[in-house]
Amino acid sequence: MIKYLFSVLALFLALTSAQAQDVAQLTLNESILYAIENNVKTKNARLETLISKATVKETTALGLPQINGSFNLDYNPKIPVVFLPNQPPFGDPTNPSDVIPARFGVSYSSGLGLNMTQMIFDGSFFVGLRAAKTLTQLTDFDLVKAENDVIENVKKAYFGVLVNQERIRLSQSNLARIDSLLKETKALYEAGFSEKIDVSRIQVQRNNTYSQLERSRTAWEISKEILKIQMGMPLTVDILITESLQELNPREELNRLLVEEGERRVEMDQLSTQIELQQYDLKYNTSQYMPTIDFVGNMRRSGAGNDINTVFSNENWFGSSLLGLSMNIPIFDGLSKSARIQKNRYTINQLENQRFYLNDSFKNEIFTAKANLKNDLNILDVQRENLDLAKEVYDIARIKYQEGVGSNLEVVDADGALIEAEINYLAALYDGLISKVDLEKALGLLKADLNN
Repeated sequence: MIKYLFSVLALFLALTSAQAQDVAQLTLNESILYAIENNVKTKNARLETLISKATVKETTALGLPQINGSFNLDYNPKIPVVFLPNQPPFGDPTNPSDVIPARFGVSYSSGLGLNMTQMIFDGSFFVGLRAAKTLTQLTDFDLVKAENDVIENVKKAYFGVLVNQERIRLSQSNLARIDSLLKETKALYEAGFSEKIDVSRIQVQRNNTYSQLERSRTAWEISKEILKIQMGMPLTVDILITESLQELNPREELNRLLVEEGERRVEMDQLSTQIELQQYDLKYNTSQYMPTIDFVGNMRRSGAGNDINTVFSNENWFGSSLLGLSMNIPIFDGLSKSARIQKNRYTINQLENQRFYLNDSFKNEIFTAKANLKNDLNILDVQRENLDLAKEVYDIARIKYQEGVGSNLEVVDADGALIEAEINYLAALYDGLISKVDLEKALGLLKADLNN
């Protein structure tokens, strides 16, 4: 953890300096570390873990004494009238009515109170407390899942930038090669050793190569923006990547992944925790059949007076207190608790079925990812061989043309074949990297290297 904090701090300082220059030089691992700290998904997942911890404290507080104070000051503009029967021996013979109005009360009254309740027994409280702690485990797993998703997206976006960088490099190389050939052909045409169609043919090839270069530059800029969004980096900062596709695609690592059995997926931990939470919910609803017992107590001081100045006189204030037990016994609720318990059991069965399906799904995902990676590696070998052959064919066609024993059309065709072989090779290289990421995900091995 200390290494991780130092890595994040160093990366933050580097990026702070880079923002002043509007350029950030990043490696793949640095991009992942930055994204884990700044991507919206991981930031919200970390906040969710804090929310779950606060929920545990909130639930725990329900089992602690609940103490409340109260104060009141009341004024009666007109004291309520109480009617008494006008009958002997307390009747008033002079009053013709059969009732006597009487005012019992004073104009001003006040009081101070302190109320306290303490839970003694509530089965649902202890179940809820354990469920709240389990919820924190679920949010921890959710955070791991969010980080894994971010790592996957950053890696794929990072590789997209690298591929487009390589496409630009190859397009520039191809353009330089075509320009050289075009210059030679124009010289031969001016000397009368070549036809106008030869120049036009190479000019068309040159225009196509230039268009490909511009498309690659546009795709490169777009891919950088996608990477910055995945990282949570300000769009005003430019990205400079110094790593190459070959450095990130060692054959030994790919072969090692093909024989990996993998680790337990965090999705299984998430689902198991959800089942545990549903089981706690079942226990909670079952515990609602049990009575609850609380200790209650209160103390109160009350005073009154006909004048505001006498309300707070000591002789007008009196105290009272109460201590007792309160028991609530559920008798009949219309079978609502029974219905909730049935729902819990059905939900648990659903989650168990999902866990069984998920386990088989992960096995199939690993099988598919390994098969795709093997296929991509085979294609990569073929495309690498095609690239070497296309270079060889172009070199031979160029030499033959320069020596006057070959045609201009052969050179143009060989150049087109070379460009196509380069594009296919890059596509195969990129597919291999994406398949590698998919296999790492399937094996549960998507992690950031905290040592770098």
